[in-house]
Amino acid sequence: MKNRYNIFKLTKRSKYIEILWSDKHISKFHFLWLRDNCPTAFHKDTRMRKFNILSVSEKIKPLNLYYTSTTLKIIWSEGNHNSIFKLKWLRDFCYTKKNQRPYVPYYKLWDSKIVNKTKILKHDYKKIITNEKELKRWLQTLHLYGITIIQNAPTQNKSCFKILDKIGKRRETFFGTPFEVINIPKPNNQAYTADALANHSDLPYYEYVPGYQFLHCLVNDAKGGSSTAVDGFAVANFLKKNHAKKYKLLTENQVIFKDNDFTQKNVRVQKSPIIKINKNKDFEEIRINLGAMGTLDLNSKIMDHFYDAYTFFYKLLHSKKFQISFKLKGGNIFCFDNRRVLHGRTKFDPNSGNRHLQGYYIEREEIISKLNYLNNFKF
Repeated sequence: MKNRYNIFKLTKRSKYIEILWSDKHISKFHFLWLRDNCPTAFHKDTRMRKFNILSVSEKIKPLNLYYTSTTLKIIWSEGNHNSIFKLKWLRDFCYTKKNQRPYVPYYKLWDSKIVNKTKILKHDYKKIITNEKELKRWLQTLHLYGITIIQNAPTQNKSCFKILDKIGKRRETFFGTPFEVINIPKPNNQAYTADALANHSDLPYYEYVPGYQFLHCLVNDAKGGSSTAVDGFAVANFLKKNHAKKYKLLTENQVIFKDNDFTQKNVRVQKSPIIKINKNKDFEEIRINLGAMGTLDLNSKIMDHFYDAYTFFYKLLHSKKFQISFKLKGGNIFCFDNRRVLHGRTKFDPNSGNRHLQGYYIEREEIISKLNYLNNFKF
């Protein structure tokens, strides 16, 4: 392990320095990159870069290089400036090595068999609140699977804020925080009825869809009203491997999502693929919601084919192979990645009892940044 931080040979090239480490790995560090990342380029308190890249020219280069068993010193051609790098830092931030690594997804796909692993997904409220290791374990599970259920939480109004405050800032929407998932006389959203809800993602008509959603169950003693969930990434992956043409239609064509809530003085409209992929051609988000689907305006040549792919995908999202079902109890908090895990519910009888959930949103980056902190991430 020590050899990887020792320089065997250092060579100055025309645009970069080349380091052959003792473990035979070769790193290339370009001159401007090195000057830009000089330890003195960062403010000691704010930890932000204070160095202005325009304060040097593109022709900057090392005049002299000196290294020891632990450091590399560079005498620069401009600004009468010297840089001293720790070798460990250089090796750890070697972009030559980083760009040789294959892409590895951060998530673990699941299907209905995950019900056999419920212990993995269930976490105790008090342990999360009082124990940083449990907080970290819970967030790691949530990030990996996109779904967890917190048990034994308080059932007082707005009591879920204590969990969110352990993570970071919440995401506000026009529904307010928390929003009340309860049957009301004149609903402005299907969630506020006793009707069944097909699996969906929330707020697809936003340009940036909220990351995670927490549904805190205060009471649920009405008949019916079981929750459903499905890993949209797992279903998309099945489609990708077994029905490539359908997958292509859902990733390459945008559909319209709209919201003209009668309580709002806004009309929200957004276009997006149902399956959105990133630069690595991996899944970034699943955006689907029948209630918020606008009128499709696709090319007439593909309309039939698109509907075939769309309905096939939607059936898979509700199939026994992928979907799980469970009934939330008072004190449960259903936590899930709203841009990955689709959720729904069965119909319930509002005259048979009460069903009251309070909903909250928090962004993906809040979860990830808290995990970075708990994992002592250094940059």
